[in-house]
Amino acid sequence: MSIEVRFGKSFHPDARQAVRELEAQVGDIEPNALIFFSSPKYDHVALGKAIQSTFTCPTIGCTTAGEILGGEGYIEGSIICAAIISDQLTLKPILIQDLRGFVNEASPKELDGLACLDRRHSFTLLLIDGLSMLEELVVSRINNILKGIPLIGASAADSLNFAHTRVYHNGAFHENGAVLAVVETALPFLPIHIQHFEPTDKRLVITEANVATRTVMEINGMPAAKEYADAVGLTLEKLTPQVFAAHPVMLRIGGEFYVRSIQKVNPDGSLTFFCAIDTGLVFTVAKPSASLIAHLETKLSDIRAIIPHPALIFGSDCILRRLEMQQHGELDKARAVLSRHPFIGFSTYGEQFCGIHVNHTLTALVLGDGA
Repeated sequence: MSIEVRFGKSFHPDARQAVRELEAQVGDIEPNALIFFSSPKYDHVALGKAIQSTFTCPTIGCTTAGEILGGEGYIEGSIICAAIISDQLTLKPILIQDLRGFVNEASPKELDGLACLDRRHSFTLLLIDGLSMLEELVVSRINNILKGIPLIGASAADSLNFAHTRVYHNGAFHENGAVLAVVETALPFLPIHIQHFEPTDKRLVITEANVATRTVMEINGMPAAKEYADAVGLTLEKLTPQVFAAHPVMLRIGGEFYVRSIQKVNPDGSLTFFCAIDTGLVFTVAKPSASLIAHLETKLSDIRAIIPHPALIFGSDCILRRLEMQQHGELDKARAVLSRHPFIGFSTYGEQFCGIHVNHTLTALVLGDGA
């Protein structure tokens, strides 16, 4: 065996005690790397210090809108972790503290040296402030420098409070920041993205928008929320997060359709999105191509044709997928599917796949055992 991964979870309400429980589950070993995800209910200052003092290996983590663990399924109010033990893998976390400054800087100093990585044996994991509204710009900037090295990312969340989303680096949590984990390994790996929607013929043209706030005021020349509600066959009063989960929209990029999701209806009848928007963009209303659970089971099972012995699946899964499963009473079915896979992840405010920021998608990095 060339890699071992040990998982941990704790629901203890005290951050320090929760981390002690993770330590006990990981056992008496020194991991090469640690990935953790935390409910926003925890004291982030105490949690950051506890993680740093307990685990001395390179570590990445962030806050969530719910945690996901293979044998547990979709859970909430916990801290979960995956401790990676392998002499064939190194993980280097890079902190980007000022996202606006990063996208405006001519040559970001944080990314010096990334262009020299061996793309056959390297990938990156990105955790980014999910309320920054800068994911597209940051991801595009990083992807241009990586030049083909896979990037899988997730927008940190805060249980649908939309107040504070934080990423962890070196003992502290940060807002308006991101952590890019550069992984170099001789182990097999596979980046994937999973979405179970396809476009319909219902077109929605953005005719007025505020790009900075991701707010759409008009669609097809009409008030945005009313026009969207008409397109999905509902009244304005019926629009809820569950409706947005069931009826996202899609945008065509480079010949392929990607999901774009609505965050909320505003009092003035405008719509705020989880992703960048602009006047003139043409969306199509999406419909499911298969049930979420059936699609998830098929795609995860297909992994083994390429990675016969997956040791870890890091997954960033849109919060709207969780809401969709809740709406259909399918969380137990999801747990049964995930229990067959070494999965760790969380419900996000957005997902990144290579150079694209998406919604209502599961983006994942599969790491295999090379033995």
